Amino acid sequence: MHNIPLASVDAVARPLLAIGTDYPPGTLLDSHTHRRAQVLYGMTGLMEVETDDGAWVIPPYSGVWIPAGKRHRVRMQGVSTRSLYIEPAAAPRAGTQCEALVVTPLLHQLLLASLSMPALYDEQGRDGALAQLLLHEVRLAQTMPLFAPIPQDRSLAKLCKGFLRSPHIQATPQQWAQQLHKSLRTFTRLFRQQTGMSFGAWRQQACLLAALPRLSAGQSVTQVALDLGYDSPSAFSTMFRKRLGRAPSDFIRVSLSSDAR
Repeated sequence: MHNIPLASVDAVARPLLAIGTDYPPGTLLDSHTHRRAQVLYGMTGLMEVETDDGAWVIPPYSGVWIPAGKRHRVRMQGVSTRSLYIEPAAAPRAGTQCEALVVTPLLHQLLLASLSMPALYDEQGRDGALAQLLLHEVRLAQTMPLFAPIPQDRSLAKLCKGFLRSPHIQATPQQWAQQLHKSLRTFTRLFRQQTGMSFGAWRQQACLLAALPRLSAGQSVTQVALDLGYDSPSAFSTMFRKRLGRAPSDFIRVSLSSDAR
């Protein structure tokens, strides 16, 4: 199924529906929910996903797991997607938060093949077997470190959301503690309690999330590194490689090649 609205097939009595959708650059899918869980896979471009829990940036050939009923908004930067919509009772992943997923070559090929599946597919035939294998591979998919959690504390959440819009690696916990009128020790404890991460780790993650769309848009590694406050492009590249397992320049090549497809 290609470029059809979910609402037109959502009631079909099948555990999994597969829909491919093409989005113009800059498309914003404003805050919404699905009755079914969703696997959102970007064949091209870049997806920026936001929920009340935090923010994700999903590069090409990667996916995101969105639990049933999870309110989310997605900005599509030239994305062609393959989505699986899964009945809650058949959901292959537990948990209540979105997850960035590694899409293996096998899962990639299965998602490509799923485009030919009708809504009312034969559960006992090839399409039924394909649906079951898709569910199995989604369950086994590993996660990627592409998430910056948002705390529940309103004052701290305001600072975090502002930082995500304009991150800088040189920001210090002392500065944030002063803005919240707390001691450094109290702030450090609060931040970890609220996010599950140290301030330094969260700051680095926010910078990584900001870097991905800029690199995808064609900005140079040097420009991105300096804008984010890194002392040198090499320092930024070292962080990037440790977190994602490849250099920023490799990511740019993948993005450009996906745009050309």
